[in-house]
Amino acid sequence: MKVAILLANGFETLEALTVVDVLRRAEVECHTFSLKDKEVTTSHNIIVKADKNIVDKEIEDYDFLVLPGGMPGAKNLRDDNRVIELIKKFNNENKWICAICAGPITLAKAEITNSKNITCYPGFENEIGNCNYKEDLVVVDGNIITGKGPAAAIPFAFEILDKISKDKVEDIKGKMLFK
Repeated sequence: MKVAILLANGFETLEALTVVDVLRRAEVECHTFSLKDKEVTTSHNIIVKADKNIVDKEIEDYDFLVLPGGMPGAKNLRDDNRVIELIKKFNNENKWICAICAGPITLAKAEITNSKNITCYPGFENEIGNCNYKEDLVVVDGNIITGKGPAAAIPFAFEILDKISKDKVEDIKGKMLFK
């Protein structure tokens, strides 16, 4: 299984890099993809160098697509037509699509949230489409995993890992002292 994490300028550091950290601890193939330049600036002005670029069509061969929140990162993802087309392609192929915090606004623009159970950062409920909004930290509905915000970053990452390997998720939870 391969996981692609999209990084747009203004992404939430904790939400993106926690997923990378947890998955790499579990030895899951996980890469970050930028929309433009390899260097991407987080919402807290931390410069991160992405592994790859979205123009590399290899992203279409991944099994999971992860969209962190953060502002204006989530809007930058939402407003990029390549991202919208990628989400639609993943959804049509029943691949995993994961979005946290404000990230689900991009899923709504791709029109994949209708009638789904979805969570997001408070205040974005009206921007996530005609879905069943949930207050939970992490929500799974079909091939979509959503997380509420920065506090959900670790449970969100573990939920993604759980879909890859139930054995590894328990091992990594133990090693990270996550109860």
